[in-house]
Amino acid sequence: MDHFPAFLPLAGRRVVIVGSGEAADAKARLFDGSPAVLVRLEVPDPAVLAAADLVFIALPDGPALEAALAQARAGRALVNVVDRPELSAFTTPSILDRGTVVAAIGTGGAAPMLATRLRQQLEAVTPPRLGELADFLRARQGRIRQQFPDLVARRRVLRRILEGPTAAAVLAGDLDAAQTAFEAALTDAAPTGAVWELEVGADAEDLTLRDVRRLGAADRLWLEGDVPDTVLALARRDAPRAVRPTDAEVRAWLAAGEVICRLRRVGG
Repeated sequence: MDHFPAFLPLAGRRVVIVGSGEAADAKARLFDGSPAVLVRLEVPDPAVLAAADLVFIALPDGPALEAALAQARAGRALVNVVDRPELSAFTTPSILDRGTVVAAIGTGGAAPMLATRLRQQLEAVTPPRLGELADFLRARQGRIRQQFPDLVARRRVLRRILEGPTAAAVLAGDLDAAQTAFEAALTDAAPTGAVWELEVGADAEDLTLRDVRRLGAADRLWLEGDVPDTVLALARRDAPRAVRPTDAEVRAWLAAGEVICRLRRVGG
């Protein structure tokens, strides 16, 4: 990983865009509907830049660009110079915006069009109300944590919510049905441990979408053979990994309600 992706809360942040024209307008559109305070400048202003949190500079090479860059760097701001990644503290990713749910794809400025194409593919398969589902869960997060303090049990309930009628109702815009399904999901708290069998070859591209979803949802990985790193990268990073566990260990995990993905390497 050449660049570390991070999400900066925008509430109360001051975003300054220096410059005019389509490049500056495009940066401004990124913040439509956000809680950030957006300031537009055609020329650098030291006082404004000193109070900024994020600065986008859309100026041609010359004294104005140099002045804006120096003034922004003298303050606390993170600075992006349009089309000049070598001058920037960060690059602007291609963004999929679903309100609370945001996905960002970046190439470190190397291939912006590639990032855009990947974002367009995600747009096609991402439900429009996905942010509403995140808001629904956030409003009930405290109750879920209180009722299920054990992490494994909590994941089991969240899996039931996300894969069942609760999520389906939210995504369909029926919040009354979603609340009813949510209450049922909390009531049905019996452990539902399972082992998902998954045979993998040398190429992660051979996995089906169902395989990838199961791999990403598993509480624990059971490894047999030389499972490729490209496959393991699709699992949760915090999912424990075991190589040929004992029968007693597997029974204990199942009794605790864990979902185990058993990965078997096949072929060359």
